[in-house]
Amino acid sequence: MNNRGNRAVLRIFLASLAVMSLLAANVFYVSIIKRHFRSGTDLSAYADSANTIRVTDKALRGNIYASDGTIIAEDNRTYNIICILAEDRLSVEGEVAYVQDKETTAKELAQILRTDKDTILGYLNQDVWQTELGTAGRNLSESVKNQIEALGLPGIEFTDSIQRVYPLGTFASNLIGFAQSDENGSTIGKMGTELYLDTYLRGDDGYRIYQADKNGYILPGMKEETKSAENGNNIYTTLDKEIQEALEESFVMTQQQFKAERIWGAVMEIDTGKILGWGQYPSFDPNTLDIADYNNYGAQLPYEPGSTLKSITWASAINEGVYDGTALVDSDIYYYSWDDDRNPHRAAYGSEHPITNASGNRFGVIDYDHGLMYSSNVVAATIQTELLGSDKNLEYLKKFGYFQSVKTDGMPEETGYLNFTWPADKIAISYGQGSTVTMLQMLQAYSAIFGDGTMKRPYYVESIRDSYDNNRILYQAEVRTTGEPITEDTAKQVQEILYRTVNSEDGTAKYYRIPDCEFIGKTGTTQVSINGSYMSGYTIASLMSALPADDPKVIVYYCFEAPYNPNAHVNTGPVQNLIRKTAMRLGYANVLDQDTPAEEPDPSDPLQIEAAAVEKEAGEMPNLVNHSLSFAGQKLSYLNGEVTVLGNGSTIIDQYPSAGTMVNGGKIFLVTDTNSFIMPDMTGWTRKDVTALWQVTQFGFRLHGEGVVVSQNIDPGTLISRGTEIEVEFE
Repeated sequence: MNNRGNRAVLRIFLASLAVMSLLAANVFYVSIIKRHFRSGTDLSAYADSANTIRVTDKALRGNIYASDGTIIAEDNRTYNIICILAEDRLSVEGEVAYVQDKETTAKELAQILRTDKDTILGYLNQDVWQTELGTAGRNLSESVKNQIEALGLPGIEFTDSIQRVYPLGTFASNLIGFAQSDENGSTIGKMGTELYLDTYLRGDDGYRIYQADKNGYILPGMKEETKSAENGNNIYTTLDKEIQEALEESFVMTQQQFKAERIWGAVMEIDTGKILGWGQYPSFDPNTLDIADYNNYGAQLPYEPGSTLKSITWASAINEGVYDGTALVDSDIYYYSWDDDRNPHRAAYGSEHPITNASGNRFGVIDYDHGLMYSSNVVAATIQTELLGSDKNLEYLKKFGYFQSVKTDGMPEETGYLNFTWPADKIAISYGQGSTVTMLQMLQAYSAIFGDGTMKRPYYVESIRDSYDNNRILYQAEVRTTGEPITEDTAKQVQEILYRTVNSEDGTAKYYRIPDCEFIGKTGTTQVSINGSYMSGYTIASLMSALPADDPKVIVYYCFEAPYNPNAHVNTGPVQNLIRKTAMRLGYANVLDQDTPAEEPDPSDPLQIEAAAVEKEAGEMPNLVNHSLSFAGQKLSYLNGEVTVLGNGSTIIDQYPSAGTMVNGGKIFLVTDTNSFIMPDMTGWTRKDVTALWQVTQFGFRLHGEGVVVSQNIDPGTLISRGTEIEVEFE
């Protein structure tokens, strides 16, 4: 047994020695003789010009998605064709490494690239080492590249590049941000989600190391080292595509109507903190990077909230058990003084320090509930100084999360500025002035007011998932309660007052009402504070609302900074547009049956009566929203304009032109139903007329040509419903 074992070991040793000798001979043969041992190919040209080359295999950055799976951001890898034309390009024996049959190559490529064969042939007939094929051969998709490679055409090679693209354009762009290539060609997050979740999104590049000649040709069989690229992870957001688009649509409407400098707003689920919409104006298109402001207003723009903060003052008093909503209070003027600790208190009538209501309004003796409904600064100051105390007021503000970080998904944020040193500062905070907050803080605080008294942290990152295995979840959002500043009973009492604020005829938010869905809310108006002083002639108007009214599920918050306009809370079309579309999207709207036939025009309706005997005049368009058609008929009877009613409803929910616009001829549209209307005959309409119809209905339109309308794809008199695409031809 021992002799046999020794002989076996000897055989293994001799075999190993033979292999090693063969390898050594191959190295000697290649190094000295300069000929490939297996193929016999002359390697002198390669050996004389060999270079070790490292090629990076770029990883793809992870995608960012909306809640329905729509891509918000993705990497787009494209390819450019390179045609090697030099016949002396070194190659392995028996193989061709250049474009040899130019006619066939041009013909085959032209079919796939959908271009002219002679054009390609012109490139291939150049006396150059290599060539591209112009625009036809650039930015090719992977599928086109694969089709060309399948042809096996000699001398056809590819270079690739990766570009970060944003298919939805401005969609939540200040939240999503953007990524760009650095000096190494890697795509790096520069702003927004792309920046602060960059470590998740960024992949790990691979590489290939090999030896090639001066022309880049690789001899088969030479040693290579490779590492595959690992793509980045995908991020799924909570953003609802339809709600986000409605939010941004309303921004445009507000800017046009009020010449707003800045607009910001959000839609958020109350019970979860899930953000369904988040945006601002001006925004930017990350594909073109026309950036006017890098700040994310919702988290990085502290502002005085104005009267929307009064709900916190009322909630604090109710929660402390010191509030009687039916008790009477003088709401005209509040005079105050202060004690040694600078705490304000009521002073004698006519003293030096008065608090007045906005626009100098005097409501007289009212109950405390109406103080919130009327948005009285005087009643807010009274609650702070006589029921709560300024320190208790501040204590509750901090319980509601103001002047502290919210910490939403890595967002950079400001905490706002607490101005609580002097008596005037302390009393002003009761009605939302003097100190600053952020929209993020407002959403968190109001989740307690509109919910069951517990606050929920806002979030917009739903999950982070492996791009290779969607079931592998790296992060999953959870609902986070951040405090319980008030009881559920307190929250319900505040909600009842805010219901009346919107739905009573004497409520300050009555002009925001829509027929589709009842909601609750509070308006706010304040001056624009910059470096401790107020900007002359500018205000911030806002609405904090929740719907549906009987069981609030979602917050809709909207703010805009614009030149002062006394009708900022009267001409509310843009915000109504957002609330209405949010209600429809989430199933809270009273949607009409799409199969219900249109009613015949009522000959008694003032809008249907020919008024040939009445002389029409130019004039200012009245506010008709929330009014009946009969009322509108009376208001428009002398106005020079062609009125079209859109929908079967009895109440006007939108109008064109907006209130206050001068009208002298042209189209007037009154919308009574957001889901359907009878198609008018647009023959002879101008592009402006059709665009106005598009704007006021928000149906899908496709416009072709210039001039006046010569045809439309929907016959006049047809009842059309939302989702119908309307095509219009102009000549």
